[in-house]
Amino acid sequence: MKNIILSCLTLVGMAFSPAAFAQKNPMVGGAAMYPTKDIVDNAVNSKDHTTLVAAVKAAGLVETLKSAGPFTVFAPTNAAFAKLPSGTVETLVKPENKATLTKILTYHVVAGKMDAKSIAAAIKAGKGKAELTTVQGGKLWAWMEGKKLMIKDEKGGTATVTIANVMQKNGVIHVIDTVLMPN
Repeated sequence: MKNIILSCLTLVGMAFSPAAFAQKNPMVGGAAMYPTKDIVDNAVNSKDHTTLVAAVKAAGLVETLKSAGPFTVFAPTNAAFAKLPSGTVETLVKPENKATLTKILTYHVVAGKMDAKSIAAAIKAGKGKAELTTVQGGKLWAWMEGKKLMIKDEKGGTATVTIANVMQKNGVIHVIDTVLMPN
């Protein structure tokens, strides 16, 4: 229990350390992310999120993610999508698979703005694990492994948050290294 609390405090410390404040516009995929821009306007500039942006466009979710929100987005990188079986992304972005693609993408979104401090508080309240409800209606679970924030999906897959607290005018992005899959 003591380690869980220390891990949560470490996450909070990382989120609000002087270094975090110094990086006003964090770099994601080689581009500065501006808190005055919305999720879509920032994501389109990240060279690490071109697959995600293409999928969001194919699913017709651009206007939703440009709306007021707020949203917490666990944003898989291109490398995360590349871990999927060959041909998966190409199949999902076809018009006939829009419903499945939408289900997967909205599974990466939680209503509200959950920065690292909020997630750490939820983990502490859950005695080491937080259960998050996605806008798709599914569940995700968050916990700490040392100083790493981990996310587990309904199929048992896990993702690591590689960049936390990328603030947006309509929410927050946490970059992840694996695509999360709903049941």
